[in-house]
Amino acid sequence: KEALAELNTLVGLRNIKEEINELVKLVRYYKEIGKDVLNKFVLHSVFVGNPGTGKTTVARIFAKIFRALGILEKGHLIECDREGLVAGYSGQTAIKTAEIVEKAFGGVLFVDEAYALSNGNNDQFGMEAINTLLKRMEDNRDDFVVIAAGYTDNMQQFLMTNPGLRSRFERTFEFHDYSPEDLMQIADNMLTNEGLKADADARAHLAGFFTHAHENRDKFFGNEL
Repeated sequence: KEALAELNTLVGLRNIKEEINELVKLVRYYKEIGKDVLNKFVLHSVFVGNPGTGKTTVARIFAKIFRALGILEKGHLIECDREGLVAGYSGQTAIKTAEIVEKAFGGVLFVDEAYALSNGNNDQFGMEAINTLLKRMEDNRDDFVVIAAGYTDNMQQFLMTNPGLRSRFERTFEFHDYSPEDLMQIADNMLTNEGLKADADARAHLAGFFTHAHENRDKFFGNEL
């Protein structure tokens, strides 16, 4: 309940909140009827969206929720990217990736900008990391959950680089850009945390800025204040 409350107090993310709440209901039902949750459906997920949309924050809450439900033993989050998984020499990448995976046992492995693992057919090191990760996801399916995150288009291409990726990541959460109203609420929260409050002129200026930024955003919009 505490983890869900933390999720539900986040600004925006309406579709994410609904999907995770539905997933929690499903997991609870499986637990109640004595089904092995991790063997009945896949929790490994893809988080797609622009930077600043709360993917890492939600991943951390995701881990807490599934620890509380008894699915994950520790409920911690291990963050990494290509640099954390790929080594400079053949054979070392598998070892490096396996070490990161084992650190995530009992929790969630969050792979940011996961599409960077696949830089074409000649990227042997990246493919070695992907293959090692896929094998551990199968061999240790009860031990950890993987969340692969990145830009929407890039992640779709990433999932097509290896037939095993699509089958391992059955669930996709789409993080939409914040609306101007959401950005204003985030700004208010940030000011409140600093013991400050925007007056009418400042709020009007911020509202205009957020509206302009939102209307002129592109696929690399950072949702940053």
